[in-house]
Amino acid sequence: MTEQQHPHHDPSWRDTRHPQSGAIAIIAAEEADARTHPEDHPRRGTAAWWGHLFKQLMKFGLIGGLGVVVDMGVFNWLRATVLSPSEVTWGPMAANIIATLVAIIFNWAGNRFWTFRKERHHTSTSREAIEFFAVSLAGMLIGLLPLWFTHYGMGWTSPIADNISKLVGIGLGSVFRFALYRWWVYSPSRATT
Repeated sequence: MTEQQHPHHDPSWRDTRHPQSGAIAIIAAEEADARTHPEDHPRRGTAAWWGHLFKQLMKFGLIGGLGVVVDMGVFNWLRATVLSPSEVTWGPMAANIIATLVAIIFNWAGNRFWTFRKERHHTSTSREAIEFFAVSLAGMLIGLLPLWFTHYGMGWTSPIADNISKLVGIGLGSVFRFALYRWWVYSPSRATT
């Protein structure tokens, strides 16, 4: 039989995966792809399935963890230097935005070229980037709320308070991104679009 008769042998059929920030998003992506193309995936719950998932989760976790380090490092460096709250009133917010954008770019590149390298299409770069950055920017806006509330609303302006608020913001943004990855980006209903 030819590749046309068996599209699962043709790599161009594969659903586009998006490098995202959340272990659950990987499971959602695997689940959606396995439902659409069961012949190309190990049966759910088998040793091969768990092995593949574990390997991908480890890669994803490493990129995500490094992304948090990049985000927090850039934030603290900017907050302590050029965007110090004693010098720039909105310095912590600007530092948060810049740090998050740097981390978004880092996470996208790391996941695109390492975690999901084998699962992505070369022709889907623009769609992948647009969806990834749209979801990430919306998550960033949500992530800004705790810092804005504590630093400007409550007057808790110490570096420790700002860092705790930033971490809470990263968590809230991740929950939001997961919801969009699960029900929009990785939705099984989008597999044919």
